[in-house]
Amino acid sequence: LTCVFFQQKEENIRCLTMLGHFGFECLPHQLVTKSIQQGFSFNILCVGETGLGKSTLIDTLFNTNSREKKSSHFRPNVELKIQTYQLQESNVQLKLTVVTTVGYGDQMSKEASYQPIVSYVDAQFEAYFQEELKIKRSFADYHDTRIHVCLFFIAPTGHSLKALDLLTLKTIDSKVNIIPLIAKADTISKNDLQTFKSKIMNELISNGIQIYQFPTDDKTTAQMNSSMNEHLPFAVVGCMDEVKVGKRMVRGRLYPWGVLQVENENHCDFVKLRDMLLCTNTEHLKEVTHTKHYECYRRCRLQKMGFTDVGPDNQPLSFQEIYEAKRKEFHEQCQREEEELKHKFMQRVMEKEIAFKETEKELQDKFERLKRIQQEETIKLEEEKRKLDEEIMNFYKMKADSEISQTQGCANIKKDKDRKK
Repeated sequence: LTCVFFQQKEENIRCLTMLGHFGFECLPHQLVTKSIQQGFSFNILCVGETGLGKSTLIDTLFNTNSREKKSSHFRPNVELKIQTYQLQESNVQLKLTVVTTVGYGDQMSKEASYQPIVSYVDAQFEAYFQEELKIKRSFADYHDTRIHVCLFFIAPTGHSLKALDLLTLKTIDSKVNIIPLIAKADTISKNDLQTFKSKIMNELISNGIQIYQFPTDDKTTAQMNSSMNEHLPFAVVGCMDEVKVGKRMVRGRLYPWGVLQVENENHCDFVKLRDMLLCTNTEHLKEVTHTKHYECYRRCRLQKMGFTDVGPDNQPLSFQEIYEAKRKEFHEQCQREEEELKHKFMQRVMEKEIAFKETEKELQDKFERLKRIQQEETIKLEEEKRKLDEEIMNFYKMKADSEISQTQGCANIKKDKDRKK
């Protein structure tokens, strides 16, 4: 039952006021209650050169304290530092993941600077894709690490975008929602800043780089988002220090010529960035990440795997039909490869057998040749032994004849001596 009460007015008119909700108009409130209980998550990628104040801006946006040391310009490779914060504002909990590039732009090779970024973004898509393909999925407890927005920090040179920045933006504009930021905008005068913004936007358009456009299809935010699109890229300044301005303390930087207030829209676009990023378009960024960038990655992955929505005759195919066709094709391919491997194996076996037979024949011929040589050598040695035996016999015979002759000679000499006597 609806709780009501009657209020008496001066005109003596009874007004019926509802104090509760009934029916399906309660659905939005149920959704809000469930979302608050589950909590929210948001993933930010900060890309920019060392020293542009990426971590400082994040700390200023979310009132966190990263407490990180200054990065060196002499790193051999680009690294990605991942930090996760559990934040709470009122009764709303937010799991914030900030991925910051370290050493970006310090390498000689441009590919070495942007490739780790692309690999990380694709790896998060692949992790979600693999979870989606599981039979038993657990998206309720799954921590979605897909990048929802890329804050691209541009050095405040006042001239034009660097070649590395253009190359990186071209590579990742189809993978993430890019919001370009002019870092340390307090180093450029207002006139030069507007000129610099125009140059950057013209370069992005001329190079075909797609940056995130705040949506204008919602009537409640269309006018605000349309106005904010004209302010891109945002000129931001990050600072956690508090300075006194008049009777109040504000976050800003104290210079000899005055105070730069971070949250003063006349000084920089920090408030515009905060409102667009956190207050107005957070869910839209997550929605675009899922429905556009992830769907593009998913479609490419499935196409590489051989899946399609229509067959050769342009008739729609179900996932089961495609799976069965791919399974049959894979089975036939395995059979063909198995036959090819068997044929190659048999051919290799035959080649080895022929090689072994040839080697065996060579060894047999060599054995016969060595055997023949050995026999010839044996015959020669036997012949030499026979000759040597004959020589020995002749020697002993001659020796015996010589001894006989010598004995007879001695006997004759003795007889002659006896005769003389």
